[in-house]
Amino acid sequence: MKQKMAQLLSSNAGFSTLALRIPIGIIFMAHGAQKLFSWFGGYGLEGTGQFFESIGLAPGVAMAFLAGSAEFFGGLFILLGLLTRPSALVLAFTMLIAIVSVHLQNGLFMSNGGYEFGLALLAASVSLMLSGSGRIAVDKWLESKIVK
Repeated sequence: MKQKMAQLLSSNAGFSTLALRIPIGIIFMAHGAQKLFSWFGGYGLEGTGQFFESIGLAPGVAMAFLAGSAEFFGGLFILLGLLTRPSALVLAFTMLIAIVSVHLQNGLFMSNGGYEFGLALLAASVSLMLSGSGRIAVDKWLESKIVK
């Protein structure tokens, strides 16, 4: 068990992942806060839930809660470098659902409601899932405590 946890937390990446984790973590947290708390011009659980219901993601409020929680807490964990790989996996899955359910039919470009932004977030999430958190991260500290 100890060895599996150490593998999950380990990362051979250097400092470059920090340059990815900071903006991606902030972006995901902001989008999650829109869904969960109505911050930054968001519609909150009720409004987002109604939208989700309208596109066939039911029950809407529950789906809004799941998406918002994945984005807000996943973004926070990515920002901190805490459980980076599983957090990035959840965020990649969330972005895949967003792309397929909401944006794909609108084409690539954001100006038409397309999937380019979701695709960029998906790519960043997959990158962090594969690389891990890097040197400056809570994961690195936890790994050092587990290996001892």
